[in-house]
Amino acid sequence: MPVEITWWGHATCTIEDSDVRVLTDPLFVRRLAHLRRRRGAVPPPAAWRADVTLVSHLHADHLHVPSLARLAPGGRLLVPRGALRAVPGLRRLGLDVTEVVPGDRVRIGEVAVRVVSARHDGRRLPLGPHRSPALGYVVEGRARTYFAGDTALFDTMAEEVGPVDAALLPVGGWGPYLGEGHMDADRAAQALARLAPRTAVPVHYGTFWPIGMDAVRPHEFHAPGEEFVRQAALRAPEVAVHRLGHGESLRLEVAR
Repeated sequence: MPVEITWWGHATCTIEDSDVRVLTDPLFVRRLAHLRRRRGAVPPPAAWRADVTLVSHLHADHLHVPSLARLAPGGRLLVPRGALRAVPGLRRLGLDVTEVVPGDRVRIGEVAVRVVSARHDGRRLPLGPHRSPALGYVVEGRARTYFAGDTALFDTMAEEVGPVDAALLPVGGWGPYLGEGHMDADRAAQALARLAPRTAVPVHYGTFWPIGMDAVRPHEFHAPGEEFVRQAALRAPEVAVHRLGHGESLRLEVAR
């Protein structure tokens, strides 16, 4: 049975493995504050189906309560420790919420979700000082798929993540500048060389952009995915990189 990965835009992906649907950082809107979806349709209701949903950190473009409200009641939701305190609206969603930290391992059917660390600001901005860790996740079923969330490149990344078949790596952002705690296309390619998966998919680019900014610096919005493909070919030529379109899927044939 193949493992299927679908990119819906930004950091929102569906990983289907061993009859388990895993959803990452759902963002099902056309506009979020000053950001507007510039490419890709709003993900359809088919994207809302998940056996477990993973939230990497508390920023509103990754933990978006109205998008989480579209998920079926009773579904599993993994969030960083402290999220229930920082985002009280999570308690009203009717979801089975579990707070996790790096090192935790949660089983859903035939899939295990292993929690790993990330290097990113985990606060719920701008609402308060409460800190929560930013996280990545490794989905372990027939394949091992690493969802990095939002993170900088850090020295122990490959050691913490371990061997993986596929890596979903952030390669951009939603503005013209990337601050601390992010990877651009070049740093993501460096991460790819360290992780050495069979397959990689660039995410977190080319979807949301500040209103009016796309007309000023459009190359900053569109270029990261193409640049990641180019840099990956130089730094990790043995890895098959798939630059998916919004709503497009990749099937992985896994022998084990």
